[in-house]
Amino acid sequence: MKPTLRQLQYLVAIDEAGTFSGAAKLAHVSQPSLSTQLRDMEDVLGTVLVERGRGGAPLTPIGEELAARARIILRDMDAFRTTAREAGQTLAGRIRLGTLPSIGPYLLPLAVRRLHRLYPDLRIVVREERTVDLHAHLEDGRLDVIISTPEDHVGMRIMTLFHEDLYLGVAPDDPLARISGPVPAADLAGRDLLTLGYGHKLSIIVRRLADMAGAKISTEYEGTSLDAVRQMAAMGGSVAIMPSLYMRSEAYDDPGLAVRRIDAPEAERDIALIWRPTSPLSEKFQTIGELLTQAAADVLEPGPTAERDSL
Repeated sequence: MKPTLRQLQYLVAIDEAGTFSGAAKLAHVSQPSLSTQLRDMEDVLGTVLVERGRGGAPLTPIGEELAARARIILRDMDAFRTTAREAGQTLAGRIRLGTLPSIGPYLLPLAVRRLHRLYPDLRIVVREERTVDLHAHLEDGRLDVIISTPEDHVGMRIMTLFHEDLYLGVAPDDPLARISGPVPAADLAGRDLLTLGYGHKLSIIVRRLADMAGAKISTEYEGTSLDAVRQMAAMGGSVAIMPSLYMRSEAYDDPGLAVRRIDAPEAERDIALIWRPTSPLSEKFQTIGELLTQAAADVLEPGPTAERDSL
């Protein structure tokens, strides 16, 4: 007798939830049924996978290793089914899309509306995560495709969507606001730069920019969102660093903020659609990528008022 796919699903659910009750909810099954199936799998394998106690249900070391392998098996089985279901069909079904927090809210509303209009049977499930988590969850199958920075996902299929410059935002009375046109990086020397907190790729890029320009990352405030970073800069004293997609979507028309492009090779990044090379949905991801590229162009394209010298 071998472990069943359902038992593997239950093991992964326990790993994610940490309790039998939470795992039962994730797996949409009763707790006694889940517990019985896991006990049966332990009997078949001849080893204990879960520590049972009042404080939860953590996996044993061998349980953790087998849960990781179970994710790969379930991912490949899902790809097997998808290949059969999607052959020759248009975009349909559920796609789990991961995205950087500095991209998703400013690109996906427009893109997803267009996708749903063109492909009404397609369902996009979106998760915002840090770069390292996006990569891990793409590898283990919890995500089908991600929007991220291409250099951080070696070995994956890459479709570049668009290029972003970095912009600074300061209070209107800040000396940097008096500069007409792009701001040289040297003018950031000695200034406190505001960016997202530790673990976000944008913060890594901003730290490199700060090192090059002789600036400092603010130690008094770590932004939980780009909106929070922008609002702190508008209060005066510090300099918000924002990517162009966010700037065009949220900051460009803010009367309490002066916006300037940063003139430095370090102040830029590429954004790509990324998926596993073994995915059976490669062709369809390219279709989605084309739509995302057009949506990004529509957001980034300067409007009739974009002749402001701040850019």
